[in-house]
Amino acid sequence: MKRILIVEDEGIIRSALKRLLERNGYKVDDAGSVQEALDSYELIDYSLIISDLRLPGAPGTDLIKQSPGVPVLIMTSYASLRSAVDSMKMGAVDYIAKPFDHEDMLKSVADILNRPHVSQKPNNTAQPAANKSPTEIIGSCSAMQTFFNRLNKVAPTDTTVLILGESGTGKELAARSIHENSKRASAPMISVNCAAIPETLIESELFGHEKGAFTGATAARNGLVEASDGGTMFLDEIGELPLEAQARLLRVLQEGEIRRVGSVQSKKVDVRLIAATHRDLKRMVSEGQFREDLYYRLNVVSLKLPPLREREGDIVELAVELLKIHCDKMGCDEIQLSEDALDAIQHYSWPGNVRELQNAIERSVIMCDDDQITAEILSLDSDSEFEPVTTHQTTQVQSEAPQESPQEGLSLEDYFQNFVLANQDKMSETELAKALGISRKSLWERRQRLGIPRRKKT
Repeated sequence: MKRILIVEDEGIIRSALKRLLERNGYKVDDAGSVQEALDSYELIDYSLIISDLRLPGAPGTDLIKQSPGVPVLIMTSYASLRSAVDSMKMGAVDYIAKPFDHEDMLKSVADILNRPHVSQKPNNTAQPAANKSPTEIIGSCSAMQTFFNRLNKVAPTDTTVLILGESGTGKELAARSIHENSKRASAPMISVNCAAIPETLIESELFGHEKGAFTGATAARNGLVEASDGGTMFLDEIGELPLEAQARLLRVLQEGEIRRVGSVQSKKVDVRLIAATHRDLKRMVSEGQFREDLYYRLNVVSLKLPPLREREGDIVELAVELLKIHCDKMGCDEIQLSEDALDAIQHYSWPGNVRELQNAIERSVIMCDDDQITAEILSLDSDSEFEPVTTHQTTQVQSEAPQESPQEGLSLEDYFQNFVLANQDKMSETELAKALGISRKSLWERRQRLGIPRRKKT
């Protein structure tokens, strides 16, 4: 089981984050300051340290030099985002802005722990296998082999790269692979989702601003492009970038310089740009939604990630590898995929691509009661919501547990919660789902929404 240390002076945030991580299979300790963490724990014993940037006494970045070899994820308020970027230059593995979404935090933690350079396994200096990129993107099909071949050729250069592909195909992982196999690997790679930043703020975020440039600009700030100087900038969902910001980005690519909002002075920067999108930029150019000159500057080398449904025999290989990762992450005994589960995986269309496959495997590991995941547990073709138990089912349930009959006036959610809490000690997840007339996937989703933990196995 992976051990995580949280260093956060806000007690409510610290305890909430600890509960979140513990519910997802991590062993968690916590401290309120850098000094408390140093006095109470051996930092090198942890797989990950999550620390607030601003702490009483010393800043969270002091933990980076105190914990060699342990990745440090910095939490920061939106207002101090620039300081978080600076902390990455000091060695932080990543940063996340507060207040953060629970899913975003869990994704960041999983991504960091699954990166090869923070693996607890001994280093292997052998050349990567032919069917894997240097950052362990898995794929043996001809389309992925072509992708790896192009990636390995372009990675050592400083060429701008445009990564194309549907959502969930792994575009950010491909960008990280390019960065980690370039001469800029020791410098930071800063990732920006262009769709996640309000249009009114994106120019300031990317290119910085001078004091007084607009209402609320009380001090000059560096932009994320400037913070990427010497390293790599990954612009995800580049198709969402407003036209005004596109013009500024074009100047970065053409002249290697930026101009902050409100400034008359330009500054030289040395940044490698990797962009990604699931949209048809060429069509957007013809419709006037994307600058033609920027499109051709970005599209020096394009890499296209195929959707999972077109990756021939890769799906099972990916599923098995993801199963190993999630079993290790949750400290589970080895779990296998049954024959019917493997068949379901191969015949499902995977509209959400690798991201959907990863979620399905993680959910199945959580829901599995024994050492085998079946097609029923995967529940790939069932998205049914919670439905009331039929008369026949109610009669059967009452005969098994008459003391838990639904009471008059209870809502469906109240009945669901009462029934699950009353019966989960004597019924498996499969039996509970069957008695309630829902799929195991729906049972798991409702548990998550209502905060009803599964009973621990004894």
